[in-house]
Amino acid sequence: MSTKAFSFHSNFKSLFPNTCFIQLPPRFSPNALPFSFFHHPRIHFSKPCLPQPPLAQSNHSNLTPYDLTQAQESISEYLQELGLSLEESISIASNSPKYTQMLVDGVKELEEWNAWNNNTNSNEGENLGFKEMVIYMAKEKGDNGKVAFLESVGLSLSSAMSVARYLSSESLHSLIHKVKYMKEIIFCSSDDKGLSGKNARRMMMQLSIPSDEDVQQTLSFFEKIEARRGGLDMLGAVDATFRFLLESFPRLLLLPVESHLKPIVEFLENIGVPRRSMGKVFLLFPPVLFCKVQGIKTKVLALEKVGAAHEDVGKMLLKYPWILSSSIQENYEQILLFFEEEKIPKASVDRAIRSWPHLLGCSTSKLKLVVDQFGELGVRNKRLGWVIAKSPQLLLRKPQELLQVVLFLEGLGFDGENVGKLLCRCPEIFAANVDRTLKKKVEFLVQFGISSDHLPQVIKKYPELFVSDVDKTLLPRIKYLMQIGLSKREIALMIRRFSPLLGYSIEEVLRPKLQFLLETMEKPVKDVVEYPRFFSYSLEKKIKPRFWVLKGRNIECSLKDMLGKNDEEFAAEFMDFGRMLVSPPSSHQ
Repeated sequence: MSTKAFSFHSNFKSLFPNTCFIQLPPRFSPNALPFSFFHHPRIHFSKPCLPQPPLAQSNHSNLTPYDLTQAQESISEYLQELGLSLEESISIASNSPKYTQMLVDGVKELEEWNAWNNNTNSNEGENLGFKEMVIYMAKEKGDNGKVAFLESVGLSLSSAMSVARYLSSESLHSLIHKVKYMKEIIFCSSDDKGLSGKNARRMMMQLSIPSDEDVQQTLSFFEKIEARRGGLDMLGAVDATFRFLLESFPRLLLLPVESHLKPIVEFLENIGVPRRSMGKVFLLFPPVLFCKVQGIKTKVLALEKVGAAHEDVGKMLLKYPWILSSSIQENYEQILLFFEEEKIPKASVDRAIRSWPHLLGCSTSKLKLVVDQFGELGVRNKRLGWVIAKSPQLLLRKPQELLQVVLFLEGLGFDGENVGKLLCRCPEIFAANVDRTLKKKVEFLVQFGISSDHLPQVIKKYPELFVSDVDKTLLPRIKYLMQIGLSKREIALMIRRFSPLLGYSIEEVLRPKLQFLLETMEKPVKDVVEYPRFFSYSLEKKIKPRFWVLKGRNIECSLKDMLGKNDEEFAAEFMDFGRMLVSPPSSHQ
């Protein structure tokens, strides 16, 4: 090597300290860079040792419209060479701007290097036009169009290049088909409205056992979504989620469609997961897509211990897909044993788990704290079984949250025993927020005229008012009673005497019974103020039959005398013989 050549070679290597150089054959100029050099990431110079070529001074990020169009046409032509249709190739080329920029930068770097080197006799690509050079650069990348396609479906360029490494054996045709199918099954519901994200948060918050690798990967996936604008509320949106799904689980694109994915979809449909809702299962637990159908079947069979039929398992999966994870399946055995030791009826436990499978992600030590707290209120064994069967989510409440409800009720005048009775009568109260729900209902009653002295009696008779919507349930009934001529004071008196009145349907109970009272019985509306329990009796089975008996005998009596007696008492007083076969009063009408 000549002194001049050696000097240049030494200085040139100092420009690229991280690049491995090899001896070129004699037909190549030592100063010319082959296309293969640009297969690697571009090198940025921080402290150059030589005068800088145009490469270091130009800004390639600003493509002219002409260059952009030419480059996109080149990529489209390249993709068509790979077998894609014109429509497919145009769509990919138009939606992979970073990939396009990378190819154009590579072309311009080569042009600028050759211009700086000023050795036209050995310049690579001097006989190629711009479009041909873009195509050549695309071929040199060696990914066969996968990077461009992956960017077009939402991945960043760096992620697309990373994921593409997993797919060296996949054809572009196969990859496109697979992505299309995955989008169809995962994002098949267009009306998610943030429900998947809401369930994801609930699943994370209520998990209190060590998680296995599959759940850990799912949690990492959730964290990536949560860090973006919109957070987990965007989990069901394909544009916001698909990129992170592939980044978190790149091996998804290695799964065969016909022999793996379709059998999973078919099996889930067979156990009651609707096709339109199946995406919720895959989004909330993507590792299920890696399971073989036989493995899923084995885990589903384990759920039969809670009496779950196929359709029940489908509903459980939609609520809590993590029931297919190994950590949840192992904890499942521990939970069944715990409830057995607490002597809670298995039928109640089974119903609770089928209704709220999130229980399976709760540690038995945490469950023990809540069960003991209920025990202090006298709610154990069968009584506790009834409570958890009706409101299983109570077992996942924090002890301090339950204590707040207990203290609130005690502040209203209830002792521990009566608090326990309220728990059994309406467990939903203990799932409510004290400030946002319970206190507001009390304030509503007080403002309407119910004194604090009467509150315990009103609540005891109808604790469900705590979980009734003020605007949709309570106010409409009160307004209706005022419309028929009752004053606010009279309605308050009726509530004090018979608070279940607030739970009766206007159209199905209040209106037809009042209509019969006013038009047929010809009674004044004020009569229901004295005896609001009138609305609790069946119109067809009790009110009408007794009224017609009294009318036939020309007997006038109060509503209480007419309806407050049992069948024997009524027959003895008003009919002078035996027993009239009339159904007993119903307190649910």
